[in-house]
Amino acid sequence: MQHDAPSTHPKAHLGFLGLCCGVGVSTIYLCQPLLPEMGATFGADAAAAGQVGVATQVGYAIGMLTVTPLGDIRERRGMIQRMFGLVAVALLLQACAPSLPLLLLLSATSGFMACVTHLVLPIAPDLAAPEERGKAIGAVMTGLLSGVLLGRTFAGWLSEGAAHLTHRVASWRVVFAVAALVSAALVPLVGRMMPELPPKSTLTYPQAMRSLWELLREEPLLRESCWMGALCFGAFSAFWNTFAFVMESHGLGAAVTGSFGLVATAGALGATVWGRMADRKGPRHVLSIGVALMAAAYLSMYLVERYAVRAQAAGHLHVILYLLSLGFAVIWMDVGMQGMQIGNQARNFALRPEARARLNTIYMTAYFIGGSIASAFSPVLWQHFGAAGITTLEFVVIALAVLRHVTGKPIVASSETAPYTVAE
Repeated sequence: MQHDAPSTHPKAHLGFLGLCCGVGVSTIYLCQPLLPEMGATFGADAAAAGQVGVATQVGYAIGMLTVTPLGDIRERRGMIQRMFGLVAVALLLQACAPSLPLLLLLSATSGFMACVTHLVLPIAPDLAAPEERGKAIGAVMTGLLSGVLLGRTFAGWLSEGAAHLTHRVASWRVVFAVAALVSAALVPLVGRMMPELPPKSTLTYPQAMRSLWELLREEPLLRESCWMGALCFGAFSAFWNTFAFVMESHGLGAAVTGSFGLVATAGALGATVWGRMADRKGPRHVLSIGVALMAAAYLSMYLVERYAVRAQAAGHLHVILYLLSLGFAVIWMDVGMQGMQIGNQARNFALRPEARARLNTIYMTAYFIGGSIASAFSPVLWQHFGAAGITTLEFVVIALAVLRHVTGKPIVASSETAPYTVAE
């Protein structure tokens, strides 16, 4: 049964939804600039420490598969409050982890709880008129993408500051403790700022879970989105999961690593532009530009790192020039990633309005499976082949995404060019 009446909720809630998405998703990226320090705490090498990022993404994928379908069949405001409370508890326990194996388990747990992000995101189309849903998705995605990027900045800068203030507690532990307080603060705010959100379907949980396979089987456009998301996010994750080690190899620390999140946030400002473009020209147009920008960015990274390794070996690496060149590539990587994500989400949410949470479950599970696989391989490649191994992996994966996109076919014109009407 479908409940998709036009929303009467004020559009001001979009900003708060973006904040919730940003805080929730930042949970799974806090560890990335801290991996070398975590390794030092537990006496682990880069390949072992890098698995903390993998564990978080695996937990997130499992949470999306098992929890987010409830967004179609349960009252959502109360669920979101409970999930943020559990995120806070998981992060606090993570800050106290006494060993690397336990840290891996707790990282997976906090990632699992952080799937609250994808209970929030599908609410955005409900708050907008059909012809403005791309704009609404873009507005909330600005918050989400800012969380992805600024989570790294927050972690890197706070870790660097904490390291100067205390030598008795590892500074990465301070980062997770503060993040727990931020998530806890959202629990009462959600109750105050968010309207009650009744279920959109009368399905039971077993029926909703069974319907995931039916949706994937019946919607070829969804399958194409899953492949695109998995491949693009795989390349993106390979970059960020080893970036701290790359910076460390050039004598640069967590604050510089985190600052690149701030640099990339310049690209997050384009999310609403992508959303409007999806409304005007269709999601496929947005996808084409986005994936092309990502391919160009990874090629640039390969060339920049090749220069940096050779210059450092010869003893004349110009660090400022290197950082500026890499920063330019990172901005275009992020802009392209946003275009790919917003294009995919816009066409997915248009398929079946009564099943938006489940469509998002399928897509984001595939998305993070791709990210988890690439994240698992990337520290091993770094350990054995250095920057050349990482940049080669990124470029090969994004090349596969380009190939998948150019061989895709528009399924029904209304789904591609007028993405907010359901194809008959």
